[in-house]
Amino acid sequence: MIQVAQPQVRTDLASSLEDATLFVTRGRIGGDWVQGESSFAVTDPATGSEIAQVAQMSAEQATHAVDVAHAAFDTWSVSLPQERARVLHAWYRGMLEHREDLARIMTAEQGKPLSESRGEIDYAASFLEFYAEEARRPNIEGVTSHLKDAEVELWREPVGVAALVTPWNFPSAMITRKAAAAIAAGCTTVVHPSAETPLSALALAELARRAGLPEGVFNVVTGAAPEIVGAWTSDARVRALSFTGSTEIGRLLYRQSADTVKRLVLELGGHAPFLVFADADMDRAVDEAVKAKFATTGQDCLGANRFLVERSVYDTFCERFAKAARALTLGPGCDDRDLGPLMNEKAVAKQEEHVADALDRGAKLLCGGERDGQGPLFYPPTVLVDVPAEAKVMHEETFGPVAAIAPFDTEAEALKRANATEYGLIAYLHTQDPRRIYRASRALQFGMVAVNRTKVTGAPIPFGGMKQSGLSREGARQGLEAFTDIKYVCRDWA
Repeated sequence: MIQVAQPQVRTDLASSLEDATLFVTRGRIGGDWVQGESSFAVTDPATGSEIAQVAQMSAEQATHAVDVAHAAFDTWSVSLPQERARVLHAWYRGMLEHREDLARIMTAEQGKPLSESRGEIDYAASFLEFYAEEARRPNIEGVTSHLKDAEVELWREPVGVAALVTPWNFPSAMITRKAAAAIAAGCTTVVHPSAETPLSALALAELARRAGLPEGVFNVVTGAAPEIVGAWTSDARVRALSFTGSTEIGRLLYRQSADTVKRLVLELGGHAPFLVFADADMDRAVDEAVKAKFATTGQDCLGANRFLVERSVYDTFCERFAKAARALTLGPGCDDRDLGPLMNEKAVAKQEEHVADALDRGAKLLCGGERDGQGPLFYPPTVLVDVPAEAKVMHEETFGPVAAIAPFDTEAEALKRANATEYGLIAYLHTQDPRRIYRASRALQFGMVAVNRTKVTGAPIPFGGMKQSGLSREGARQGLEAFTDIKYVCRDWA
């Protein structure tokens, strides 16, 4: 039986917020805040202390969320585009108004530095603003008829209920990037946030309520992913599934969704190469390399994992990069250092495994390489050089602050090694030769290529990868495609 309650607030973190009612620990189904059959702990990765007990919701409640979303779809799918735009704009303004509170909640549960959390709130809000405008765009396309006396039109119509499954590393942005597109298209949504960072999602649900989003359009179900998401993959009423996470889990959801032939958006793992040629601007290359590796403490699918540097500038790059890494500060996210703690023990263990494996195979350690004394989840910026191609760190996604560097001799070798991965999300390229920029950008088998810079993402661009880094795109006009069906209408007035 579903039990309904008001938002439950814990006064320890809530007392630091300007608006304590944004700190919610119950799920959201329709117009109700819903408790689960039990609860689970959300902890601060910097201290290990408990932040909150959050509703552990069941498969039955996950199905009930679909019931509610499916019922709401009949009305929302035919709502006027300007109404969808109005609500999304109001949601956007609410996020900016409560930016500091949302950032503090995020830092408490995710651990990232407070300045990064503020940046993510801005980034997350930008998707609400972007898709508020896209909601207004005409969705009927005229086509020259191939039949005499017939008129032909193509309509884009919302597919139905969309399930959105989001990770812990970007707990607000990954929700708004998906939900804003789905809602703008006329879909209703059921959302499962990571059990490690549910509080950011629940705060967004409260702001959506205040913005006037109709009941049932945005539902948040918290708890164990296999139980909740499993109920959605088997439910034929869920017509689209958007997931951000590991390639391994993406493959599982792909299989589970096959029987109901869902639309899929899979934003999966990455193993980004960072190529530095001898003619690169070395100051810029080092500065951008630090950003590409250590943002979000390396816990980013866009994070550079493998640094391939032309041999003639190899020693210079390694020395300068290691010096910059040593200068970075590490500490609790609330202290706003350069890096915060990793998310959990599993993440730290992977750093240790990759470093030990690389050293066993002959790599050299320039800095870092051991847990920091501030706490069990603190791992410092780590730089490995002369890393052999067979090392695990050169094949597996490290998802942490470990940088692996190796030299190359020719452009062909660099591109071959960069492409030697099952992943294809993003590649970073540093060179000043315009012909090489063109050749390499075409040759790199990645959905995105960043040339002489690191930051490339934003609401107006189609985010996504090739190969086993995923399917479809998020953001931009293309982000609406998975949430709409094309209807062909051939009309004769006679």
